[in-house]
Amino acid sequence: MDSRTPPSRGSKRPAEDSSSERARKKPNECIKSEDDDLGVDKIYKFRVLMPNGVTLGVKVRALFNHMPLDKFVEVVKNVYAKFVRQTMSQKPRRRINWTSPEFHFTDAYEKTIRNIVNFKNFKPNEWHIIRLHDGSDEADTYENMWDITPDTDLLKELPEEYTFETALADLIDNSLQALWSNEKNQRRSISVDVQKSRISIFDTGPGMDGSDENSIVQWGKMGASLHRSSRGLAIGGEPPYLTPFFGMFGYGGAIAAMLLGRRAVVSSRTKNCKKVYMLHLERDALISSSSSEQRWKANGGVRAASEDEIEKSSDGSFTKVEIFEPKMGTLDVSILQCKLKDIYFPYIQCDEMSGKTGRPVEFQVNETDLAVIEGGEIATTNLNSCNGPDFVMELQFKFNMDTTSTVGQRERIIQEANARLKCVYFPIIEGKESIEKILDKLKEDGLGTGESYEGFSRVSIRRLGRLLPDARWAWLPFMEPRQKIGERAQILKRLSYRVKCFIDMDAGFNPTPSKTDLAHHHPYTTALKNFGNRALDIEKEVQIKIYRSGKILTPSQLEKQYQDWILEMHDRYDEEIDSGEDQPTLVVVPQKNKKLGISSDVVRIHKVIKRKGTSWEAGQKIKILKGAYAGCHKTNVYATLEYIVLEGLQGDSCGEARLICRPLGLPEDQGCLLSVDNGNNFIDVRGSLSLPISVIDSEKCIAINDTEWENQIEKACQKSPSIIDVLSLSNCQELEVDGALPVDDIEAGYALPAKIIAVVRPKAFNSNKTPEELNQKFIVRENFEMSLEVKFQPDDGTVGSVNHVYSGRVTPSSYKGFHGLYLFPVGSKLSHLFQKAGVYTFSFSLKELREVRCKRRVRVKALAEVDCWKVLSEKHKDIKIRIGSHFPSLFVACYDRYSNRIPFTCEPELTTRLSSNSGFLAHTCSMDVDLTLDKLTMEIKDISVISNELDKIWPSYEASFIISSLDEKHSVAIACQVVPGAPQSVKVNPTTSSGRLLPGQIIKELVLELFDSYGNHIKQDEVIQLNADGFIFLDKAGHVCKVDDRGCVDLSGSLKVTKGYDKHVSLSVLLQEKVIYKLEFRTEMRRLTTSSTVLKRCVAGSQLDNLVFKIVNSEGEVDRSIHGEDEHGQFHTLMLKSDSFDVDDSVRYNFRHGQCCIRSIRLPQRAGIFSFTAAHSCYPELNLNVEIHVELGIMENMVQLQRSIGNTLQLQGSPSLKVPKLEQKQENISPQSSVGKLMVFYDSPSSKVPNVNQINLQRESSHGKISCLQDSVTSEDRGNSSGSIVLHQRELEEDLCKYGLCIGELERKLEWIKYRKSQIQAVIEEKQMELREIDNEFDEENRELQRTLETFHSKRDRYAQFLNENGSALRSSENKSCKNERDD
Repeated sequence: MDSRTPPSRGSKRPAEDSSSERARKKPNECIKSEDDDLGVDKIYKFRVLMPNGVTLGVKVRALFNHMPLDKFVEVVKNVYAKFVRQTMSQKPRRRINWTSPEFHFTDAYEKTIRNIVNFKNFKPNEWHIIRLHDGSDEADTYENMWDITPDTDLLKELPEEYTFETALADLIDNSLQALWSNEKNQRRSISVDVQKSRISIFDTGPGMDGSDENSIVQWGKMGASLHRSSRGLAIGGEPPYLTPFFGMFGYGGAIAAMLLGRRAVVSSRTKNCKKVYMLHLERDALISSSSSEQRWKANGGVRAASEDEIEKSSDGSFTKVEIFEPKMGTLDVSILQCKLKDIYFPYIQCDEMSGKTGRPVEFQVNETDLAVIEGGEIATTNLNSCNGPDFVMELQFKFNMDTTSTVGQRERIIQEANARLKCVYFPIIEGKESIEKILDKLKEDGLGTGESYEGFSRVSIRRLGRLLPDARWAWLPFMEPRQKIGERAQILKRLSYRVKCFIDMDAGFNPTPSKTDLAHHHPYTTALKNFGNRALDIEKEVQIKIYRSGKILTPSQLEKQYQDWILEMHDRYDEEIDSGEDQPTLVVVPQKNKKLGISSDVVRIHKVIKRKGTSWEAGQKIKILKGAYAGCHKTNVYATLEYIVLEGLQGDSCGEARLICRPLGLPEDQGCLLSVDNGNNFIDVRGSLSLPISVIDSEKCIAINDTEWENQIEKACQKSPSIIDVLSLSNCQELEVDGALPVDDIEAGYALPAKIIAVVRPKAFNSNKTPEELNQKFIVRENFEMSLEVKFQPDDGTVGSVNHVYSGRVTPSSYKGFHGLYLFPVGSKLSHLFQKAGVYTFSFSLKELREVRCKRRVRVKALAEVDCWKVLSEKHKDIKIRIGSHFPSLFVACYDRYSNRIPFTCEPELTTRLSSNSGFLAHTCSMDVDLTLDKLTMEIKDISVISNELDKIWPSYEASFIISSLDEKHSVAIACQVVPGAPQSVKVNPTTSSGRLLPGQIIKELVLELFDSYGNHIKQDEVIQLNADGFIFLDKAGHVCKVDDRGCVDLSGSLKVTKGYDKHVSLSVLLQEKVIYKLEFRTEMRRLTTSSTVLKRCVAGSQLDNLVFKIVNSEGEVDRSIHGEDEHGQFHTLMLKSDSFDVDDSVRYNFRHGQCCIRSIRLPQRAGIFSFTAAHSCYPELNLNVEIHVELGIMENMVQLQRSIGNTLQLQGSPSLKVPKLEQKQENISPQSSVGKLMVFYDSPSSKVPNVNQINLQRESSHGKISCLQDSVTSEDRGNSSGSIVLHQRELEEDLCKYGLCIGELERKLEWIKYRKSQIQAVIEEKQMELREIDNEFDEENRELQRTLETFHSKRDRYAQFLNENGSALRSSENKSCKNERDD
């Protein structure tokens, strides 16, 4: 042990609160403010909460029980002033109004302190919280309100790691401990709420406040647990020891809260306190404080209780822990609920305290009562246990004071601990183990432990009713049967797997810091783990007393009672198997039932059963592994399954099952005998074996195939002829015969021996264990006829290529005193046998015993010297590839002089070329050379050859691909056909064929010359796919064409244009649906216009006459070729269509030299907007839409007005008054037309008005003159009205006519003005665009000039700087040169 002891380091933290200061001046005789402990009795400590959130630690020494308030305030002001000076650089704080009329203090019980401070209300040497009020609002949070500095030693004992459930359980432990101090009539409730943003734990315990004895600091301060001192109260008592004084280490709450989230708020209230005290914990602040010399300070607060908190707490006391920003991944709340129920199961529901199931604590997780959920390991385990009595015992552990342990060890160990062990039996039901059902259910619920039936944890531990999740032990020693031999021992071993032990222990046992397991090296833990191990009971340091039903038991008594209990549970509840797959044979009182292994008087005999999904039938060959049952320890047992015996009748509660097997070698007549004779059935096991059916469940009984069974039979016959052996070289030398086959590999050309000698060995012969091979004892002397067959398999990897070489037969002979020698003279017959590399197989066999055989193989290796190269595959004789593509991978091997394939010594450097009879074509552009792992094959891959000389070898394209080494010692030549590549480029002949086309035109001359990517003409008969857009193919080939012997595709006279005017047409050459070349055209542009001017407004019932339409080209010239039928068979006609009025669209108007004239189009009789479309009958893109506003004529308007007036007068005047009747008359005016003019006549029916003359309206237009001629009309008086009314009516009609004509004239003028306005706006926009272009050019020139100026100024500045820096040097140099010139 190292004698160097490091020096002890004192605590760097001060002993008292850092917020209190040492007084520099001594106060008056009755008041003293100080920082450190003075050791006097009358020192009162106050933690003053200021309204601006500051917390002050103030200590006063009082000689009297009362103090004036102003003096107390003076002390507080001094402490606060010093605090302000120390924290002046930090954040600004609100000023305190010391002179406020509302200035006062309140204590923890909301009592107001004014005028006098009465120290009788405060205990000396303890901290008391008082709040200062200056009339302003109170602070929500008080800085550094609580001192939670832990003991230095505790920081060294923190738990290494927590899981989420473990940390949450620690917080619940605190709540459960607090609840246990409630009275019996008080509510005990814990509510846990787990959300993504917040975790909350609420309990109805007695709560905490700011007093020293019940301070909330004790929750957050490590080492300040209120329950650590109560551990002794939790030792002893009645199981299951529900006394939750879990606290041992004092850091569960604070550490758990900080591990669960970034910050936490603890709110608590006691029954006698009206306010809720709060403690704020922040992980970052605590971490920074723990790594420094400062004390750990936490913020706090004081507030009123919320309505929800008051409602949840029965008497007003509670504690609520809220954790914000929790650190958790995806959490399944249902799984969490099940795990928490497992941990606190006895506290949630317990039937051992009052004789009936009770609920010690109301436990909710996310508003779900844990008592009602059905999941969890404990609940699932309870559901699958049997209803029988449990095996219960109580253990008392005491530390042995007489042992050699040190005094320090005895002081740290509590002298007593108690535990209750309850063993529960889980039977097998219908062949299914209950424990397997438990494991399946847990896995289904997402609570799987990953354990199997054999590895299931059969010990579960609870300390003070709280589950230790990691204390999952396999066994306790007393649970394993001590006997290892015998039928009873085997049964007990099988049944012990169906027991689980539940241990409840008191506080005498120590857990790990995380409270998930027992302390591993604690003496009580060690004693419990070894309970029942007699070898460790001697001189143990812990004494254990065993109690069962109030009586003390010895270990041997415990063992016997435990085994009797297991057998009783087995007999009452186990159902190994209920029935077989066939009809059973009932046997009463079987003979020799002791050997049968069944105690029942009635058994059922089956021949077929199904176990674990596998059928087992009589006659099946099986192998029982060693150790499967008593008597099978050294070797495996091979047997034949005869019967399956089931105990009792079908449906009995317990049923043992046995397998009756006949061992290998036992004759069938000596096996099990089942006799069936008219109900007098009996069974005799005789020489067969009776095995428990558990050998199937433990997978120690395996079904085997016939081959393995035959092998076992063959081992029984060791003396019969077994094998044929060829004598070795040493044996042949002893016989002085050259007759040994080579043992090691030989090279090609090896000389075959003259004779080969073979013998027959018995089965007892073992070449490894028999050193004397040439011993007559191991040579069969019987006279057999032996045959030898020699076969050869080449060493070239060819599967199945075995060649017959030689065969012969001989009988045994004697030589040199040895009998049974078979001599084969092969040397003279097979002199050239070992020249080819490969494997030579010498097969020896006996004619009489075909199963006795022998094979010897001799491997011949090729020579190392290379003779030549060869291409391996015959497929490479006729290679046909495209230029630019990759050759198929070539596999080349080298051979020796015997044509045996040998490996390459290294990867050779190669050169390749492509040649033909016409000369050199190309070198290989690229290739990869690689050797296989065995170096037998050289793979040449990714060979790419590029050449533009393929036209030289047209049309055969035959060439030779030559591969050779750089020194050209070895080479191979491969005949191949290299054809041009796929089309990649196209040359069009003639080049002027891409001009503009006319619809219907046939292209007279067009030839496509195709090349690959290297400039070679495409191979003849290569299929080319064309895609035409706007063309049709006139020949039969259509879209698919073949390349001719010139490498071209001739399309002359095969294409006809199908699209109309001003359309894109194209011809594309495609390769694998991808366009490699596209020849584009565009048809000539034409448009349809009119040389006549059509009024936008016309009179209803009139007609449009002599409308002339023309087709013009892009220059506006009339295309005079559009005339009747053209040379391409197209008819040029015009058709009219209209959806707004009736136009005969079946009429066609012929074009004459690009123009078409329509004599007349009659407009409808009604007013409205009407339009029609004029279009070329074959080319609809040549169309023109004409829109006309049809209005009623002036006379029609007058008639309507007259009718309106007449109706009015008739209503207002005399009944005898009659309205004049208006008549309509049509007149036709012959049209007058001239070039540039269009005459439109309106034939409108109207009323005839007297004294109204004919009115001619003319309009001057930009295209000519358009005249509108209307007929004059008169009206006649047909009534007998008074003269004055008629005269007035005529005057109104005259005025109406006059105003109507004026309105019409003004409308026409307005329309002309709008037209001129649009033209002027177009000119303005054009000029503005030109101005913008000029401005842009000017701006660019201006920017260029600016850049030039900047460059000039920059260079000027650099030059000036250079002159300034070097001017003096230059001047001195010039002066020196001038002086030198003068001197010269």
